[in-house]
Amino acid sequence: MCNFQKTVTSAKIEPGLEPAQGFSAGEEDGSVMDGVGVGVGRGNPWGLNKAARKPAAGPPASCRVLDLQTLRAMALPLLPGYSFNRNVGKEKFHKSQHWGFRNNVRMLVSEEKPGIGGEPLIGQKVKTKYSTYPKGEGTGGPSWVVFDRQVLRFNAYLEDEVLDKSQEIYRIRFYKIYFYPEDDTIEVNEPQVKNSGLPQGTFIRRHRISLPPPNDDQFYTVYDFNINIDIIFYGRTFKIYDCDKFTKNFLRKIGVKLNPPGQCPKDPYLKMRKEKLEHVEPRRPYESFDTLRQFLEYDGKVLRFFCLWYDSGSLFGERRELVLHYFLSDDTIEIKEILPENSGRGAMSFLLRRSKLPKYGPPGLHQPGQITDRSVLNVFGGLSSKQMYSYMLDKYTLGKIDQEFLKDSDLFLGATINVWGRKVIICDCDEFTKSYYKVKYGIENFTSVSCKPPPPPKIERKFPPYTGFGSEEDSLRSCLSLEPVPYQKKLLKEDSYGNIGNVLRYFARLITLKCTDADRIFVISYFINDGTLSVFEPIERNSGYTGGLFLKRSRVKKFGQEVFKSELSEYIKMEELYVGAKVNVNGNIFVLLSADDFTLNYMEKNVDKFPFSNIELALQKLKEEESKSREIKQVFSAADCNHTKIVDFNTFRDLLLDITANKLIDQEILTIARHYRVPEDMGSDVDLLIAQAQEKLKKNMFELFDRLISSCVYEDREKKNVLLNRDMKRLCKSHRLPLTADLLEDLLSWFEDSEGQINYKSFFHALNWRMNPVADLQAPDYLKERCEDVWFGMPSPIPVKFVRYLDLLKDVYGLEQD
Repeated sequence: MCNFQKTVTSAKIEPGLEPAQGFSAGEEDGSVMDGVGVGVGRGNPWGLNKAARKPAAGPPASCRVLDLQTLRAMALPLLPGYSFNRNVGKEKFHKSQHWGFRNNVRMLVSEEKPGIGGEPLIGQKVKTKYSTYPKGEGTGGPSWVVFDRQVLRFNAYLEDEVLDKSQEIYRIRFYKIYFYPEDDTIEVNEPQVKNSGLPQGTFIRRHRISLPPPNDDQFYTVYDFNINIDIIFYGRTFKIYDCDKFTKNFLRKIGVKLNPPGQCPKDPYLKMRKEKLEHVEPRRPYESFDTLRQFLEYDGKVLRFFCLWYDSGSLFGERRELVLHYFLSDDTIEIKEILPENSGRGAMSFLLRRSKLPKYGPPGLHQPGQITDRSVLNVFGGLSSKQMYSYMLDKYTLGKIDQEFLKDSDLFLGATINVWGRKVIICDCDEFTKSYYKVKYGIENFTSVSCKPPPPPKIERKFPPYTGFGSEEDSLRSCLSLEPVPYQKKLLKEDSYGNIGNVLRYFARLITLKCTDADRIFVISYFINDGTLSVFEPIERNSGYTGGLFLKRSRVKKFGQEVFKSELSEYIKMEELYVGAKVNVNGNIFVLLSADDFTLNYMEKNVDKFPFSNIELALQKLKEEESKSREIKQVFSAADCNHTKIVDFNTFRDLLLDITANKLIDQEILTIARHYRVPEDMGSDVDLLIAQAQEKLKKNMFELFDRLISSCVYEDREKKNVLLNRDMKRLCKSHRLPLTADLLEDLLSWFEDSEGQINYKSFFHALNWRMNPVADLQAPDYLKERCEDVWFGMPSPIPVKFVRYLDLLKDVYGLEQD
């Protein structure tokens, strides 16, 4: 750059001078910098006319042209609009290298490289390397991520010129053009046509394709594609006539205006060949046997039918099941027989080997040449050793016999076919056969015929009566087999640990005419695991009875059954035991007065077996007396003299029996009372239970409390220091805690919160007889527990003492307190 140009470049403009007014594009030479004309040149960079070139009216100081010395002397602040220095803010000043060596030859290595600082050179065109897409909403990502697995597909064809062939001048070849927006690569694929005789498949592998000359220094982008246009790849012109739906939507979104789709032409040579084949008739008397096409189309496809052949020729008549295979490739049939176990027949590979099956019976014998495919009239030729022999066929096939064979149209469900004199019924087929007939013949109804013979009449098996030796099950086992197998008792699922802890206990009274036996009470225990029952009489001093075991543990038969009979006897089940029921135990009739807490809880959890413990059904009987709701409330209020809103259980029971006219039984009354009972302060009972538990633990020298707590911590995944009741019971049994199931159940129930969870640390801390011993408490015997209330004129444990009657009336009748 010369000194004059450098001087003009560093020139400044006076602040009060406007570009359009202060700079005159006159006769002097000048330069243009940053779009502002300096008054020393001839150019008109802002496109001003002659009127605008003249100085406007105004003060002379603002209209004059500054000379170079004045511009040099002025020092203006570095503010926007006050400087013509293009280097302000620029960080790159290097110049790209355009010249280099290739194969030891000096040459221009690149014309696309920019000038100083990355700015384009004078006259240089900026060429886009890849497709540019309009920015959308959201964060932009790289193209190889945004357009991953997205492909634009165009349908195109090519007119391929055919040389040195009179039948066709050009050939139409169809292609699929795939454009990948992630990297602007293109792939051209020609779909394979069967028996075309041309190399097809991938025509151009995937890569970037350059534009045709003279723009071969650039590559195809997405904006070069459209419908109904011609596109050139390496000198071959592809005509795009259509694209898929995704491609159309993609091109519309980037702003490409789509052309209407074009027409796909047909190959004229293939069209001509098809027309000729339709009108050509053979002149020679040769018959075409096109079996190859059928073989190629149906090879490996077999229809399978399940058939039945009633062999009436055998001694007693036999039903034989068959499987028929029909081969679609050559219309042949094979039949296999299904031999049942111990049929007495030797295994045969096929009942009918694979062959064509005549449609009508055995055809009989034929003369030679009657069943051949072709009839030869004469043979000629062969006069010399080099001459080939020839023959002449009979065009009219006078002596040929046409045979009819079974086709797929003759086979359907329920049809009877003739297999060399045997009548075979088609009963059923497989799914492939059904789909084949649906597609080819449109058959929808496939009603199968039963191949199985009708079941023989069931002969009732009679067993001899019970002999009296052993149990009835053991006697029955001796009749079922030559080597009797002992009867195995099936334990119920309730007793999953193999113990006898799940026991239902009831307090009962003996119904008898003897006055001396009327006050005797008993405890009936029913063991859930094996259905056995035992009766125990509590020992009472000065009662006149020894007490103790009244009936040992055994299964009790229902009263009134015959002893020596063939059928098994029926035994008392737990569903028959509920409060208020009468049970006949070997001739002794007991009435069940009450039950322990475990039994009542078990009955309320299994209402499907004990419907009288269902609180909803019990309350429904009370709702039937809604018409007397006011009188019922007055009766309960009269019984509650102190207005405490509660009554004792005996009063509550008597009132409900009077209200419902004895529609409610004792079990239903007890269920309602337990639901509305008044909670009792049983702190002393908790201490008693802990004392009993520590006494048993001390006798068995059990001290593995730290191991139990560690197991609980491992089970406590959420670290809340609590576990469910069932998990605590499982851990105690797995560590063999020497406590009975009833005692363990009572202890866990006292430590259980409202959500059914137990604080295991406090629970085992209370049981630790080493660290926290409790005083020895004298616990009254469970069976000798007495109650001050009088019920049926005899002492009986009552599980509920007081009942909240007002809450019951609110829930049933919606009554409020006055």
